[in-house]
Amino acid sequence: MLRTNRGLLKYVLLSIITFGIYGLFVMSHISEEINQVASPRDKKHTMHYLLLFFIVGPLTFGIADLVWNHRICNRIGDELQARNIPYYISAGTFWGWCILGSLIVVGPFVFIHKLFKAMNLVNSDYNAKQVI
Repeated sequence: MLRTNRGLLKYVLLSIITFGIYGLFVMSHISEEINQVASPRDKKHTMHYLLLFFIVGPLTFGIADLVWNHRICNRIGDELQARNIPYYISAGTFWGWCILGSLIVVGPFVFIHKLFKAMNLVNSDYNAKQVI
């Protein structure tokens, strides 16, 4: 069973308490889960978040982080659409809320909330149908 109980408050509080380790844990699970759920349909593979965070991101001075977030948002949005789930997320969500929204401070929190809600919906549908 894939996780369907991700929430913003839990993410923020546990990330603060664990000095960011919980945040890495959650994002690595999202990268694994989207591969498990979407790869049979779209034949794509999302790079594991820890590989991105510790190796590829620093080597590219953070550009890979932007590309990874852009792609995963589009991939989750495509999966929502393929499963006929009435929720919307795309790369525009990342660029609008996380990047531009950082100017109003709360933007990245809105983005994380939207990302978690989208993954919770996809995982819930996957768990219900057990589509491999």
